Amino acid sequence: MNRRDFFRLPSMTLGAAALSSLLAEDQSPGVLPHFPPTAKRVIYLFQHGAPSQLDLFDYKPNLTARRGEELPDSIRQGQRLTGMTAFQAKFPTAPSIFPFTQHGQSGQWLSDLLPHTGKIADDICLIRSLHTDAINHDPAVTFFQTGFQLAGRPSIGSWISYGLGSENKDLPAFVVMVSQGVGNTQALADRQWSSGFMPTQHQGVKFRSGADPVLYLSNPEGYEDAARRRFLDDLSRLNKMRAAVDPDPEIGARIGQYEMAYRMQHSVPELTDFSTEPESTFELYGPDSRTPGTFAANCILARRMAERGVRFVQLFHRGWDAHNNLPKEIRGQCLQTDQPSAALVMDLKRRGLLKDTLVVWGGEFGRTVYSQGVLTDTNYGRDHHPRCFALWMAGGGIKPGISFGETDDFGYNIVRDPVEIHDLHATMLHCLGIDHTRLTYKYQGRHYRLTDVRGNLVPQLLA
Repeated sequence: MNRRDFFRLPSMTLGAAALSSLLAEDQSPGVLPHFPPTAKRVIYLFQHGAPSQLDLFDYKPNLTARRGEELPDSIRQGQRLTGMTAFQAKFPTAPSIFPFTQHGQSGQWLSDLLPHTGKIADDICLIRSLHTDAINHDPAVTFFQTGFQLAGRPSIGSWISYGLGSENKDLPAFVVMVSQGVGNTQALADRQWSSGFMPTQHQGVKFRSGADPVLYLSNPEGYEDAARRRFLDDLSRLNKMRAAVDPDPEIGARIGQYEMAYRMQHSVPELTDFSTEPESTFELYGPDSRTPGTFAANCILARRMAERGVRFVQLFHRGWDAHNNLPKEIRGQCLQTDQPSAALVMDLKRRGLLKDTLVVWGGEFGRTVYSQGVLTDTNYGRDHHPRCFALWMAGGGIKPGISFGETDDFGYNIVRDPVEIHDLHATMLHCLGIDHTRLTYKYQGRHYRLTDVRGNLVPQLLA
């Protein structure tokens, strides 16, 4: 044996071991839960563009008398502004024009724009004191998705796929769906559900509306299933031959992905076939629910995925970036999202799934209390506001019917119980039975985690 062969031998052994692990039935390395979980899966309803917490969740009745007044410097405290309002001469206070009403036995204050969410007031935990480090959309969404503002790290769904594996070998552990709203839209990159430096088997699989929810799901015309099976078998043999001499774990991941794609050719058509849904389902989720690709239809599909053991489902609904004409845009956005969001919680609850499904609803940051541009009696806009914003969660071990955190009289700064993004991630992972400090992935000599070097569990949010 020469020197080169001697040093290649350990690599061959490690490569074979890695391949064997990656070809396990659940296609995931997985880790056992560190403690008994209260949730088995997550449905994340991400409202892309940042909904205005002041017009939906953070009731400030005393602001009405201050309409048009200059926001005091003592409140702004010289805080960083975006380039869109940094050079405004004035910062007129813009209280919401929408009434708020208390709902449920818990008495949650919610905007009248959210009548259906009001029906689940006793099921949700409303956090009013979230804050983030990012002030622009792309880094803010990236921060929510990966725990870091710069692109390149695994998304939250990838971390959960890596940590817990899949409950259904015929469907991906992590699925993403995107719907288009009626308001101002920000770009949304596919890298937001990337697996980063993890094996690609953990990246999110994007489902689309149309005949083929996943690209290339159907065989080409004239190409039968038996031919596809023979092709994959031959390709697998070639990849395994390569894996025997090259320890790259991505080869094993690629083999697993090909097999998953083949199984999805049979499982996805059944998953996306709504013909078995009763009429009551469409009545519950609203008039858009029969139209593929809408937020409402995607919520039904998310529930069907939860029933089939998909570990992490994320819906992105675009159109919340209301820098101007906010009253008109937010009405349209709420008409598209309020009923389906509430219906999803009610549907999961009546099917016995809410108790172990964590539902999350929220955007990447909040909106300012001052108006961007001209303020009138019926119109205003709001700029990005990372200092405080709202999000709600339900099910999966989260305490229902509570409001957590408090902002000042202007809804500009947090005065009680701040929650940062890493705290939210740590709490979500805890519901899944994972200690966020112990879920790590070694890359380039460092053990990375979703919560980076920060994050604390918020026990007050737990049932």
